[in-house]
Amino acid sequence: MDSIWHIIVTATPQIALAGLKYTIPIALISFALGLILAVLTALVKLSPRHGWFSILKAIAYFYVWLFRSTPLLVQLFIVYFGLPYLKIRGLFPNGIQMDPWAAGIMTFSLNTGAYCAETIRASILSIPQGQWEAAASIGMNKTQVLKRIILPQAARVSLPPLSNSFIGLVKDTSLAASITIIEMFEVSQQIAAQNYQPLVMYSLVAALYAILCSLLSWLQGYLEKRTSSYIRPAN
Repeated sequence: MDSIWHIIVTATPQIALAGLKYTIPIALISFALGLILAVLTALVKLSPRHGWFSILKAIAYFYVWLFRSTPLLVQLFIVYFGLPYLKIRGLFPNGIQMDPWAAGIMTFSLNTGAYCAETIRASILSIPQGQWEAAASIGMNKTQVLKRIILPQAARVSLPPLSNSFIGLVKDTSLAASITIIEMFEVSQQIAAQNYQPLVMYSLVAALYAILCSLLSWLQGYLEKRTSSYIRPAN
């Protein structure tokens, strides 16, 4: 028992440090980039424009379908291990090669963007059409209506599912170990290979993920309460 406690005490700082250096930064950067991509994709899919814009809409639909229909682990392997074999004469004669950090962020961002795009699209559609018409009646154009009225409300509506997506992304960063990123799970694997205590190490990293996600869930609840404070409950 003393040896197990010693392992926990010595391993916890190492795993936590990996979380601060890799897990959290990867999740934050990927989610920020994915959110930008999600907003753009949602707006393209909702646009009533036709003609050449239909090509952009087709690309947006294909992008969302592709990343929602394939496993994240497979996407990581394609980007990191597969793209180096995609040789294009004149552009990428040696294939598309990326370091693990760039490949991980790129894949997580694209995957997050595909899922969050549908969340944002549904949130925008949930705003009553009458608000568009009321804003147009006072002389606001579509861009002004979207920026000043629709998106702020859609942001509040989409906060819970987007927060869930971020929490899911934090857990999914454990897959980055498969492309040699030394995040929390990878560190626990390395330590387990040294002390031959896989059950202890994997339980420890699971507990640290649970603590981190619990803190994020608390933050989600706090943000929901703050953003909904002006809404009066129905009698």
